[in-house]
Amino acid sequence: MPEHSFLFLRNGSAAPWDSVPELPFAQFRREILDRMNTAVRLEAFFAVPETDGSFRLTAVLGDSEQHGFLLSKSRVRSRFESLTAEHPAFNRFEREIHELHGLVPLGHPWLKPLRFPRGEPGVTDYFTMQGDPVHEVAVGPVHAGVIEPGHFRFECMGETVYSLEISLGYQHRGVEKLLIGGPDARTPHLIETAAGDSSIAAALNYAQIMEALGNVKVDAPARKLRQIALELERCANHIGDLGALAGDVAFLPAASFCGRIRGEYLNMTAELCGNRFGRNFIAPGGVRQAVGRSRLNQIRSRLDRVSGELWNALDLMFDAPTVLDRFENTGTVSAAAAGQLGMAGLAARASGLDMDARRDFPVNGADAVNAMGEKPYLAGDVLARARMRYLELRDSHDFLFRTLADPPECPAAERGKIRLMPEQIALSVTEAWRGENCLAVLTGPDGKIRAAKLVDVSFHNWEGLALALRDEQISNFPICNKSFNLSYCGHDL
Repeated sequence: MPEHSFLFLRNGSAAPWDSVPELPFAQFRREILDRMNTAVRLEAFFAVPETDGSFRLTAVLGDSEQHGFLLSKSRVRSRFESLTAEHPAFNRFEREIHELHGLVPLGHPWLKPLRFPRGEPGVTDYFTMQGDPVHEVAVGPVHAGVIEPGHFRFECMGETVYSLEISLGYQHRGVEKLLIGGPDARTPHLIETAAGDSSIAAALNYAQIMEALGNVKVDAPARKLRQIALELERCANHIGDLGALAGDVAFLPAASFCGRIRGEYLNMTAELCGNRFGRNFIAPGGVRQAVGRSRLNQIRSRLDRVSGELWNALDLMFDAPTVLDRFENTGTVSAAAAGQLGMAGLAARASGLDMDARRDFPVNGADAVNAMGEKPYLAGDVLARARMRYLELRDSHDFLFRTLADPPECPAAERGKIRLMPEQIALSVTEAWRGENCLAVLTGPDGKIRAAKLVDVSFHNWEGLALALRDEQISNFPICNKSFNLSYCGHDL
């Protein structure tokens, strides 16, 4: 790799913005596309506005073999040659850049609105099919269940889905823009509520960014407490998803048990963090409140009591022929397709891609805290995505029992204001329960946030859900959708 093409940066680290190589766009494009493979994946692609009316396109590539990130940038003005036609992983990023900044990615196959920041949400063109047997089915944006708004349009012949288009943006809040000028009192709240079911993962990303930019050290007990909180968040969400999948195929024993047991893990989160969402717990420098061994011992006791019931309920579900019949060979996304789309996290692993940010991008090059163990090849169907949740629950419980056997005591982090280094770029990626969430922050000459880029793993994976429905019966949409369970607000921001 030519040293002049990319800056190599460890997870949870910062570097001068000027140290990121700035390449002529043709070289920038070529270097990026040449490196996109199974070991190097796209984490973020965004534009930074400059005072002279130009923009610096910035690419962040995750290199799992080097256990860090490759950063490069290029100055453009009104247009640039699209990368999407050669690698579909850039599709949503380029549409976002066009929508936010007016830059035109020349040759992009279809610059459909992504979040509708300037127009009426949902008003756009859709793919259509011709012929008398063809019919369209429109679902949402208002749904019968208590879920977030999103519009799904199916092109069908009979019961078979030939195309699914997903239109989001109904919750576009401009979170990244609101972060500019911080950090201030509202910044942690904006970060933690960007996607509320991943509050702990988002808070950990933010804390690691502030620590990198402010040269703040975190001791081992605080790191362990943060990871305990993150694994409790992972467990609660995986259990909820598995129960919901069971409900969608009318397997009510597991649905009922998981619904109740999920509440137990939320209560453990409240025991540790002070609330069931896990908010206001992780802070730059450590955690916001002191945690003693007695509190962690109570969590260990709850875990002992509940975990046996959890495995009984899940084993019952995965042994049921009626469940397996609905899950197996339904909504399949191959490893090749997942790689082309730039899928990440749990859904990508279920398709057979070997990726895990806990192992691939340890913070500051330290040993991975809780990387997943070796997993069998999974086929990319609903069963695989359900099975992956089960396997991750096993790993999370192994970590929790091992860590809580010798519980760490930790004081509260100091509350002093952190002074951020000026004109730096900092990067943090955390393996949230859906998969890797990315936060990049650029500071200005005054040490304030000049630009911020948040990428929820859902941003990478919505196209995977659309692909999973091709040639499926439309009646399988609920379990396909639930097996991904992507975040609407995490996409819309």
